[in-house]
Formats: sequence, structure tokens, C-alpha cells
Amino acid sequence: MKRRFDPHSYRWQGVEPAQYAAGNTDGAGRSWRDTTRHIIKGREEGGAFDVRYFEVAPGGFTALECHRHIHSVICLRGEGYAVVGEDVLDVKPFDHVYVAPETPHQFVNAGSQPFGFLCIVDSDRDRPRALTQEELRRLQAHPVTGPRLRL
Repeated sequence: MKRRFDPHSYRWQGVEPAQYAAGNTDGAGRSWRDTTRHIIKGREEGGAFDVRYFEVAPGGFTALECHRHIHSVICLRGEGYAVVGEDVLDVKPFDHVYVAPETPHQFVNAGSQPFGFLCIVDSDRDRPRALTQEELRRLQAHPVTGPRLRL
């Protein structure tokens, strides 16, 4: 199967963007803003992994969360940063970010243009979980991550 990419719209043929959420909280303490998810290759096509594209509008961010599975993230457009554990990684196009299992992570748009990245994960994966109060407290108190978290 081929999904043709349109560089003007930053969309793939046959892939409808879904609202990741818009200024919401999911009831488990995870909040996010102005992010869309595009499933380029999902579990329905078979295989061991899924390929998703996330786009974060200026001022937006993904949920601060953990999983048991890894994430392999490749930035494609814009500028942003990733909070990964106790690190804050500034990222731009073609940078790669690896998120290890059970590592708190969040992606934030730090620029004035859309921030987009591919996220490759296991097809058979766990649901995201909100951080425990202790995990959140530790990241908020940390001098590197505390000022950069978006909640």
C-alpha cells in the first residue's frame, strides 16, 4: 500500500487527521492542547508496529504520560522540545528521540509554526497512563524539567 504525501498540506492521501484533543483533560490527570494525530499505518494493516504523525500547533503540547512500550520519534517540521524523563531535548527536523519504557514524556511546540513528528510504536501496546503524584512532583521540582512542563 502507498499513501502519497502532499508537502503543501502536510497530509497523507487517505489519512484523516483526528483531534488528539483540544485543551482537554481526560479525567486521569493528563492534559494537552492543539494536537492532531494521523495514523499512517495502523494495526489494521498488520505487522509489529504503527506509524503515526502528530502535529502540534503553536502553543500546543501533547499529554505528559508513560507507557510500557517504547517510542521512536522523528521530527519532520517546526521546532519544539521533548521532555523525556528528567531531560529536555530541543528538536528540529530530522532529529530522532527515543523514549524508553515507563519514561515520562511530553512534546511541546516551541515555535511559531506547526511542530510535526512521526511516532513509531508497537502495534500491540498498552494504553497511556498519567504520572503518579510522586512522578509529577519530582518532575515539577526538577530544575530542568519543571519550568518546561505543560499541564
